[in-house]
Amino acid sequence: MDIISTPHATPPAGHYSQAVRANGFVFVSGQLGFLPPVQPGDPPRLAQGVAAQTEAALRSLAAILQAAGTSMSAVVNVTVYIPDVGMWNEVNGVYERSFGDHRPARAIVPTRELHYGALVEISAVAVAPQA
Repeated sequence: MDIISTPHATPPAGHYSQAVRANGFVFVSGQLGFLPPVQPGDPPRLAQGVAAQTEAALRSLAAILQAAGTSMSAVVNVTVYIPDVGMWNEVNGVYERSFGDHRPARAIVPTRELHYGALVEISAVAVAPQA
């Protein structure tokens, strides 16, 4: 098992890894829609609005996958958490643009609320490159 970490995505805020590579897969922890810090050491800030947060979460996902030696085109499963199912059309529009013709399996999970007041959280599983 390999722990995956990159400075190009939001660092973990708890006892977990950005991702883990194991048994031919990369398991990416849930990514919130944080903007990159302006200065080193600055706390991350959420992007404004569900579309911008979805874009930011997917950028972090892509950066973590790149650090693991794989990419968005290798994603096989995605779970999207949203606090209000009424946000779905906006989230799905950004999601479609990000994945293009690639269509991994996906689940949408409406929740009461997300940590830090986020409007979207995205986790994924991707195929890892063979060593």
